[in-house]
Amino acid sequence: MQPLDLIATARASANRQSAQKPRQSELKRALSTAYYAMFHAMCRNCADCLIGTASADRSNPAWAQAYRAIEHGFAKSQCLNRQVMGRFPRDIEDFANHFVDLQIERHRADYDPHARFTRSDVTTAIDTAEATITAFLAVPIKDRRAFAAWVTLRNRTP
Repeated sequence: MQPLDLIATARASANRQSAQKPRQSELKRALSTAYYAMFHAMCRNCADCLIGTASADRSNPAWAQAYRAIEHGFAKSQCLNRQVMGRFPRDIEDFANHFVDLQIERHRADYDPHARFTRSDVTTAIDTAEATITAFLAVPIKDRRAFAAWVTLRNRTP
């Protein structure tokens, strides 16, 4: 799953029937898809950093296992740990903050039948997700690897 492909899908959903007011179902689907773009960017980063990219001599089953290791709730709680997140470069901190914000909005979109969204708000969320993913992927590998370990592995104290 390519995160920026999901961004394009989210944008298409939000802009469908561009001359008319979009349906709430389209806006909610777009917001949810923008969150999943961020989630899959996190998953791909973890698998690439911990196992290796496609060009590496890697085990594909191990890569898939690392990709699937991310848990939504655990990743969110790790991203909310300000003490640790403050040690990461700003672009990783921004990614973590937007991941949390978008997860909250996705829950509203997917589970709150009374939630209402505007095209402008959804488009802003999509644009921010795209910019955040792009900036995140430009961060040095050592920092993205540390973040991958942080959102995947549980800490054990000695």
